Amino acid sequence: MTVRVQQTSNDYGIVVEPLSGEVTAWRGELLVARSTNARVMYETRLPPVVYFPKTDILAELETAPGYNTFCPFKGTATYHHVRTGDETIQNGAWSYLNALPEGQAVDGHVAFMPDAVTRIEHEGAEIERPPIGNITGPTVNWLLREAWLSRTPEELTAALGRKLVEDGVAVSRISILIWSLHPMIAGRNYIWTRDDDEVKSYAPSYENLESPAFRQSPLQHVADGLGGVRQKLDTNPDEFNFPIMEDLKQQGVTDYVAMPLPFSDGRINVMTLASDHPKGFTTANLGLIFECSALISRLFEVFALTSNATSLLETYLGKRTGARVLGGEIRRGDGDVIDAAILFCDLRHSTRLETELGREAYVGLLNRFFETTTDIVNARDGEVLKFIGDAILAIFPASAGHDHACRQAVASAAEIVRALAEPEDEEAGMAMDCAIGIAYGDVTYGNVGSKERLDFTVIGSAANIAARLGDHGKVKGHAIVASADVTQAAGYPYLQLGKVELHNVANPVEANAISSGDA
Repeated sequence: MTVRVQQTSNDYGIVVEPLSGEVTAWRGELLVARSTNARVMYETRLPPVVYFPKTDILAELETAPGYNTFCPFKGTATYHHVRTGDETIQNGAWSYLNALPEGQAVDGHVAFMPDAVTRIEHEGAEIERPPIGNITGPTVNWLLREAWLSRTPEELTAALGRKLVEDGVAVSRISILIWSLHPMIAGRNYIWTRDDDEVKSYAPSYENLESPAFRQSPLQHVADGLGGVRQKLDTNPDEFNFPIMEDLKQQGVTDYVAMPLPFSDGRINVMTLASDHPKGFTTANLGLIFECSALISRLFEVFALTSNATSLLETYLGKRTGARVLGGEIRRGDGDVIDAAILFCDLRHSTRLETELGREAYVGLLNRFFETTTDIVNARDGEVLKFIGDAILAIFPASAGHDHACRQAVASAAEIVRALAEPEDEEAGMAMDCAIGIAYGDVTYGNVGSKERLDFTVIGSAANIAARLGDHGKVKGHAIVASADVTQAAGYPYLQLGKVELHNVANPVEANAISSGDA
């Protein structure tokens, strides 16, 4: 019997043929298998593999529990330890016990890993590779010449779907899941459907990954490094117990494939494809996709690297500052002199709180302090530049004028004091006190540091004065203290403090206290 599956010079193909005469497998001088019914499988770009009927295996086979691999053409392979005399070769043989249609000619047969047998001898002609051509066509040509021009991952996903359809692949849906480096977003999922020819983008959170729907999905299976998944929805429906398969079947899907898209850093992303053709995907269909998957993965990795760089810079530096660094301001001294209101906010009683609460609870409190202050500052056109121990340094650039920057800084300070003093609910934790200082002036906004280790920050007397005004308010019992020019420009009621002496500030500073209830 010979099974030939869509083999042309341009197609990925599988050919299974019987081997005439006796075929033997040896490990050294030990005979491992002898058969007159062996078969050889030729698969594009792979060495020929000889399969023996299980009854013709002379070595002892022991099923390797929990170890399987998956082939989208042949199905799930079960592995066996091979015992020859006193020696055991771990996972030295495999077989397909419930093969997919393309692999049914070797269903129930056993093949040996290359290191399990030293030679295979047979009476017929030598086993040679069949002539193999190069895969070409619209998809390959596009990947090599045009795919890199895609401006977004959404555009790349849609173009990939259209090219596969143009290439005769009966794909009705493509999903690309790319993991990200972001504190809240686990990744990006791009889903293209043929009928709409549109891509919908989703950003699953880390909480989504804990849901039963994801944990019992093919995406989790592939991402965990357990190999790909292929589900012919009219064949072997129980091989993979994924609840989503029933939903897909109701949507008219006949064949489903999930495959890994590994990145160069080792992370395993996932591409899935669904077909609504009555016969599902052909061997040539899947072969084309698998042959191109490495290049597809690299194209998406370019977008992921840019996205991750942006999110990491925004996470550690802030959106405005991160954009400047990503835009090329990466050398010591790069930056500008700008006018800005500077806000310094310090959490009070930190040492006592850490002692009373314990380290874990205190870190949770500190995170809430940072989250509250950052959200409020960002909402009022400011940006938190630094977390300094138990304090933040924020900047309100005067891009819309001096008075606007001062009003935004004072309004942010008042809102921070109120929000920290009045938690939204019991789960939010205890109330907190803070001391805030605000000053205005020109500062250098850019890179300082060593040649190899830089810090993007603000340097100038306004930053120093803001920090010292906060210290003064802490001593005198004022939650918000600002320089006189800030309070006058902000337009809120204030209490005059007169000229105050500040540590490491040469001249006294005219300062005012502001009540959080008045701003």
